[in-house]
Amino acid sequence: MTFSTTDSAQFPHLPEKPTRRRYLRLSAALAAPYFVPSSSLGLAGAIAPSERITLGCIGLGIHGMGWNLRDGFLKFDDARVLAVCDVANSRTEEARRLVNKRYANDDCATHADWREVVQRDDIDAVVISTPDHWHTPMAAAAAKAGKDVCCEKPTLTIAEGRALIAIIRDNNTVFQTSTEDRSIATYHRLAELVRNGRIGTLQTIRVTLPPGSVAPEPPKPAPVPAGFDYNMWLGPAPEAPYCSNRCGAQQWRSIFDYSGGKFTDWGAHLLDTAQWANDTERIGPVWVEGKGEFPGKESLYDAAINYRLHYKYANGVDLIVESGGTGIRCEGTDGWIESPAWRRPLSASSPSILESVIGPEETHLYTCPAGEHRNFLDCVRTRRDPYFPVEIGHAVSTLMHIGNISMRLGRRLDWDPQAEAFANDDAANAMRSRTMREPWTL
Repeated sequence: MTFSTTDSAQFPHLPEKPTRRRYLRLSAALAAPYFVPSSSLGLAGAIAPSERITLGCIGLGIHGMGWNLRDGFLKFDDARVLAVCDVANSRTEEARRLVNKRYANDDCATHADWREVVQRDDIDAVVISTPDHWHTPMAAAAAKAGKDVCCEKPTLTIAEGRALIAIIRDNNTVFQTSTEDRSIATYHRLAELVRNGRIGTLQTIRVTLPPGSVAPEPPKPAPVPAGFDYNMWLGPAPEAPYCSNRCGAQQWRSIFDYSGGKFTDWGAHLLDTAQWANDTERIGPVWVEGKGEFPGKESLYDAAINYRLHYKYANGVDLIVESGGTGIRCEGTDGWIESPAWRRPLSASSPSILESVIGPEETHLYTCPAGEHRNFLDCVRTRRDPYFPVEIGHAVSTLMHIGNISMRLGRRLDWDPQAEAFANDDAANAMRSRTMREPWTL
């Protein structure tokens, strides 16, 4: 049997780190008294406190509060959220109440400064659910502090993603690029069928992503709301006046200082599936040509509204990305297979493609049907890479970053995926990184 993206060369077991949880486990084994309740040792179906993975959650917006906290880690008895952190006091208090209700106690700590969370000795791992411009600085600091990291996608720049890989590997950190797609049966099945040749030789992948947004009105500076640390929200991003359309739910996604538009938001999902199916999830294309429609200069938003991109891979596969949907279609020499919209059932050119059985000696792609949160917790215990490790997260982020650069410059760009550089284009290469506002750094 061939296990693609699960063998030790690609998804290694990391050296065990001397974390608080492992120290307590060893101490309990050496010094346990004669009379100990079975529940405290993890017997009779209970989980010993020293065996629970302790978490600090940073960023408590819609996704952080809902998907990652309430619908994610709070569901698992072998995890324990000890601290929550956000720049908005109201969100922090709401999260504290949610956590305390789940555990029927009053133990959850609140923090306004994320640095306090990553420095806590009693926390094994952090969950980062902030706007994109904070992902890499926070993940890097957490790894250096000995924490494992579950971090939302994507990175902000190519250079940040490359730096993050080195930091994660140098610190033997379990890092999960947090998206659910590789655990969703529709996308796992699509990629596995394509990788095993059920549509012949792959020729073209077509992906549709939601269009971007236009700000409802020109930016109007306003007083910073009480209980909101706007300076910390900006963090490494450039100085800018507060206005209501800058920091609101999903609004920051349309501003290049903080994100890459709907293109990078949704692209991190479906474009990863595209690269997974193409067996290029660790490398990327050799050129890109993108054209985008951007908001006017008076708009606060500057990411593309409508767009079309054409990528070419060294293996000859074309990837076509257009705004206007949430679908993915793979076309080969012997047929096609697609999911026409987000999580929709697969359809194909022949029923035999969908009915096909992947044999024991064929390629079986690494997944965790229980989702990225379960996968992360399991990997913290085993020290194995999750199904979406830092290198693959960097590769799909880079795919989108070079697309945005092509659209902004309005020309085709030749890309060296090994060197991670554009050929003979100083302007494009300069856009691979951005300066962080002082005092923030990696």
